[in-house]
Amino acid sequence: MAEKDDVLGAFAASDKPLKSAEVAGILGIDKAKVDKAIKALKAEGKLVSPKNCFYTVAEEPAAA
Repeated sequence: MAEKDDVLGAFAASDKPLKSAEVAGILGIDKAKVDKAIKALKAEGKLVSPKNCFYTVAEEPAAA
């Protein structure tokens, strides 16, 4: 899913948590596609939600 990579890139480029509608506006794609990509990225552990309806890139776990 190319949208998933684009969505992750939009979050990575931001210095603050974003809402799905903001990402849809940045990328010029449908919010439903962004929501689907966010759901998949959260399941993979690549995005976290620091507060309700906002998302950001998950920090890399520290190497042991």
